[in-house]
This record gives sequence, C-alpha cells and structure tokens, in this order.
Amino acid sequence: MSQATSATGGGASYAAAGVDIEAGDRAVELMKEWVRKTQRPEVLGGLGGFAGLFDASALKRYERPLLASATDGVGTKVDIARRMGVYDTIGHDLVAMVMDDIVVCGAEPLFMTDYICVGKVHPERVAGIVKGIAEGCVLAGCALVGGETAEHPGLLGPDDFDVAGAGTGVVEADRLLGADRIRTGDVVIAMASSGLHSNGYSLVRHVLFDRAGMALEQQVDELGRTLGEELLEPTKIYSLDCLALTRTTDVHAFSHITGGGLAANLARVVPDHLHATVDRSTWAPGAIFDLVGTAGQVERLELEKTLNMGVGMMAVVPADSVDVALTTLADRNLDAWVAGEITERGDHSTGAALTGDYAS
Repeated sequence: MSQATSATGGGASYAAAGVDIEAGDRAVELMKEWVRKTQRPEVLGGLGGFAGLFDASALKRYERPLLASATDGVGTKVDIARRMGVYDTIGHDLVAMVMDDIVVCGAEPLFMTDYICVGKVHPERVAGIVKGIAEGCVLAGCALVGGETAEHPGLLGPDDFDVAGAGTGVVEADRLLGADRIRTGDVVIAMASSGLHSNGYSLVRHVLFDRAGMALEQQVDELGRTLGEELLEPTKIYSLDCLALTRTTDVHAFSHITGGGLAANLARVVPDHLHATVDRSTWAPGAIFDLVGTAGQVERLELEKTLNMGVGMMAVVPADSVDVALTTLADRNLDAWVAGEITERGDHSTGAALTGDYAS
C-alpha cells in the first residue's frame, strides 16, 4: 500500500480524496501470516520493505543458470469473484498463470510479487486475495517476496479490483526445454485442466449471462454445482508436476494451454519443420465446455481457440519415456494421457492441429 500523510485541519487530505491509509496498514497486517507460509530459505527479510530480497548465492550450484521471468493477470475472471464475494481462489489463478508459464522452459519457480488494485481497501478482502496467492505459491514451490496494494478511488468502484503478478525461476542452460529438443516420433501427453482456468471469460460471461440469462447462484445439474462455483474453480498449478517429469523422464518440451487454445499454444513449442497432431477422441472435455458451446451456439473451432477444452498443460516426450511419464503424473494424482504425436511437417500443415471428434 502506497504510504502518505494526510493533511490536518479543514484542508484537502489523502483520506478526503478516498485513500484510507489505516485500512491499507490493517490489510498488510492481515496478510503477513499467509506470506510467511511461502518463504524459502533464500528469502531475506519480511513483509514491509521496499523490495523483496532473494539470496542469489543459491544459484552457485548451477553451471550456467538462466533466469526465466513471466508476468500475467487473471483477466475478467475477477468479475466472477467480485460478484460472488469470494476472493481467496483468484490468487491460485494468478500463480498458475505466471508460474506455469515459467516452468514450460524447465525452470524451477523461485519467487513472485503481486499487484492488487482496488477501488477501496477492504482489509479482509485484500487479505483474502493474498491468502489465495500465498497458497498458490506453496503449490508452485515458490516464495511470495512482496507486492503492492493500490487504492484507486474514482477510477474503480468501491468493490472493483484487479490483480497481476510477476515471477522468476531458474533453469540450467543445458536443461532448457523447447522446440530445438523435439524430434519426429515424440509423443504428446495431455494433462487435465481443472476447468476453464483463467482464459476466455469475456466469451463465457457474454454467452452464459448476456445470451443465456443464467445466474451465478443457479444450480446446473450437468455441473453438479452452481454456475458460480464452477466458474470460480481455481486454475490447476502444474509447476511441481512438470518439474517431477523433468527428473524422471527426458522431457523435450511443455506447452501451457492458455489464451489462444490448445493448438496455438502447442504450436509455439513445435519447430518449423515438424507438426503436432492431437487426437480429440482421447478425452472428453468437461461439462462446462459443452454448456458454453451450446448456450451460445459457439462453433467448435471458436471454442477451441478460446478455451482449453479440458487440457491445461501438455508435455512432449520421446516414445520410450511415455510409460514413466504417465506413471509419474499418476503418482501425483494428475489425470494425464497420450493425446498425439510429432511428425514431419507437410506442405499444407500448420505447427499443431486437432483431429477427430471428442470422446463422449
């Protein structure tokens, strides 16, 4: 929370302009407990400093350490959290969107910072958001070393907020994953998503609320819960699962399935001379994807370039590593399956494509 001193007397003051410093201070006190739970041995100091400190001497064990960084937000999913009055799950989404991008190159997540922008500081609400971020950091194996809470009265309504974050990880240079490792005959393994994750909510909100007239509190039999509960399902955090794969198998690449959909994101890690084919018949997307498609009469290709369709992360591994990879993920209680293969690229093929029809 940015600090300032209010003017006294009858003149203008920070408080009169809508910024409540005392509420910001209380929010910091409430969040300290959760931030402490994320600490790694390399973290120095505590919450409240101007900068988070991370002991870089821990990187001396690397021959050639490469730092990987990423930043992201959670998009218009924050509107669902605001409308439902549930604030702790959105932090899981933020960590997933940042740290699962970092692990794609094989990097171990190290630390993260957050930025929370609100129209009015409600200390318990801000602390709830940070609680979720801290829990997400524990699941990703990284530390939450600092952040900023900014109060923007006049620009945001009293209940409006947004969140963003930035993270850093490290990978040994000769262990860097990516397109240059992929070979013909490699196998594509899909890892199940927990739902919509944090992409495509502008489409989802338009379809379900504006067109279909559905309500967040509406019980949806196909989902087995209310629509709001489904839409707030936290994004799966795959960081430690992916790192476990790098220890047990010769992983060539990962692809985090976010905005743009499965084919577009997988194509980002496929070299120009090769092609990835993913067979839809190897899995059945969850009920929420069918609901969005049916309620909005959204064509399949439009859904697939907007939503993850039930796959949140993909790994590309050699054919002889498939069994070990699937066993590793099963041991970690993560649903995964063989979904496709890498072949030579034809004259008219793209980097990645989906074939067949989804399983029923």
